[in-house]
Amino acid sequence: MLKIEKLVLSMAGGNPAWGYRHIQGVLKTLGHEICAATIANILKRHGYDPNGKRKKRGISWMEFIRVHLATIWATDFFTVEVWTKRGLVTYYVLFFIHLQTRQVIIPGMTPSPTGEWIADIARSDRMRR
Repeated sequence: MLKIEKLVLSMAGGNPAWGYRHIQGVLKTLGHEICAATIANILKRHGYDPNGKRKKRGISWMEFIRVHLATIWATDFFTVEVWTKRGLVTYYVLFFIHLQTRQVIIPGMTPSPTGEWIADIARSDRMRR
């Protein structure tokens, strides 16, 4: 089987809604100039509907999470009330949690989180653990 034929079949199998024209566009973006009729013929020869009306159902959300669990991190803030010389101050604590291992990283906290503060955290070494 030719390399391009394998690529067409891989795209068709992984993307049931893609028709031969969509596959042609993606291949063109990847630098492959293939006639749409050739793609349709490849799909027909291997039992695929060239118009993208294949009945293959995508994976469920739970299956997606299970497959990607090792790479998913969640992030959010929680607040902590701290007594200071000026009185009670609310601090916002930024945290990240790796879903598979439940490892938690707390890169910083501030009484006023801003976009600039978040950008500084992202650029800092505190995120490279």
